[in-house]
Amino acid sequence: MSKKDYYETLGVARNASDAELKKAYRKLAMKYHPDRNPDDKEAEAKFKEAKEAHEVLSDPQKRAAYDQFGHAGVDPSMAGGAGGFGGGASFSDIFGDVFGDIFGGGAGGPGGGSRAYRGADLRYTLELGLEDAVKGTDVRIRVPAAETCETCGGSGAKKGTSATTCQTCGGHGQVRMQQGFFSVQQTCPNCRGSGKVISNPCPDCHGSGRVQKTKTLSVKVPAGVDTGDQIRLAGEGEAGEHGGPAGDLYVQVKLKPHDIFKREDDDLYCEMPVSIATAALGGELMVPTLDGRASIKVPAGTQSEKLFRLKGKGVRNVRSGRVGDLYCRVSIETPVNLTDEQQQLVKQLEESLKKGGSKHNPREQSWLDKIKGFFA
Repeated sequence: MSKKDYYETLGVARNASDAELKKAYRKLAMKYHPDRNPDDKEAEAKFKEAKEAHEVLSDPQKRAAYDQFGHAGVDPSMAGGAGGFGGGASFSDIFGDVFGDIFGGGAGGPGGGSRAYRGADLRYTLELGLEDAVKGTDVRIRVPAAETCETCGGSGAKKGTSATTCQTCGGHGQVRMQQGFFSVQQTCPNCRGSGKVISNPCPDCHGSGRVQKTKTLSVKVPAGVDTGDQIRLAGEGEAGEHGGPAGDLYVQVKLKPHDIFKREDDDLYCEMPVSIATAALGGELMVPTLDGRASIKVPAGTQSEKLFRLKGKGVRNVRSGRVGDLYCRVSIETPVNLTDEQQQLVKQLEESLKKGGSKHNPREQSWLDKIKGFFA
């Protein structure tokens, strides 16, 4: 065993945390590993020193003994294992040691419990009318989801029995296969990574620990939501495996088309049909809003596509509280199904307007001038 100070070898302080030890070891292992430095005895020696230091300091009991008695307090037989402090460890060994607690490699152990997995998140599309989205509402929804089996309590084993340690992987959930210089770790094909084997599965869930059910939930929709907004219901997704936490349910809002209004962000738009007489002579029109009715004064000579704005008659933003506006777009309606008498009156009006030249039809005259210039 090396007599060099382990903390000095890893380049960390004596009060370094486990995370700091792992980070320092990973850096040295990646730099000096024999696979990356073939035929380099000095690199191999440094790799062995780093591996020895990490294996001692990462073990709480060994570290305590080393801190108190130095190298004399560490029993070499406890640090050996299959490869001792030799240089035969592969990169997968390094990653298993350093990242096992993050990615699940090496978890469990013989006789250890199955790893818990968080349940899947679910998504539910909630269609709302504009009025409910603007004012807010409470709705009840029915969602199909996997829930913990009540018969076996989620264990997957028949009542009165329990799962046994997988003999293929020894309860690790992972098996290691040698491929040349590298050792590849993969999910155990027998227990599928759980580390346990169920010989007598529960008759209700067939060993999965979960059953498919449809649950009814109450969703409080805040005022001002729009298409694409999501409401998160924590813990209402699918049940976790082996006692793991449940996932979340995301309720995604989708607004139904409205007969009158079209929503754009916090503003509302509507089309306002106006007769030729009202557009020409002016008048007052009643328009709908989400709060009731409002009146708009239409000035004489109003043209199609003109926008009238009603401030503060839109939607209150669900986040900022800002209130949008209502825009009414004029659409002048041409009269249809005219009687003979009405047609004669329209012709008389047309002849009278022509006598005024461009005075009465400035846009038409401007258009005609552009056409003449184009063909000329």
